[in-house]
Amino acid sequence: MVDPKFVGKTYGPVKYEVGLEKIKEYAIAVGDLNELYLDDDAAARGPHGGIVAPPLFAVVIMRELMKGVLFDNELDLNLPMLVHGEQEFEFHNLARPGDVVFSTARIDGIKHKDGKDIVSVGFEAKAGDKTIVTGAYTFVVRG
Repeated sequence: MVDPKFVGKTYGPVKYEVGLEKIKEYAIAVGDLNELYLDDDAAARGPHGGIVAPPLFAVVIMRELMKGVLFDNELDLNLPMLVHGEQEFEFHNLARPGDVVFSTARIDGIKHKDGKDIVSVGFEAKAGDKTIVTGAYTFVVRG
């Protein structure tokens, strides 16, 4: 059972430097061939003045941060019994090549229901004063 005493525990900040090639690799990997993510010339003429990352590139930015939560020895999540319950993202700004993004997370809730632990984690990623994304992950640990 996940101990509710961990509600409020924070993680990060975790630094991620957004790279041009990482953006392009991600866009190709997920099949999003939008020229704003892949074509330097077309993106330069576009509304953002250059290459931008697809909004869901946020999962790449958040990867190390969320690893910190999932593999936290204190929290001691039973990973073989953990399923991804849900997630939500609120996109504020697009990430750009060269952005240095710092992400943080906080355990917002731990509930026990029907033999399961439900762990809610809120997060935020910012490049300077520019918020890239905020949101939440919910993990369900089966008993």
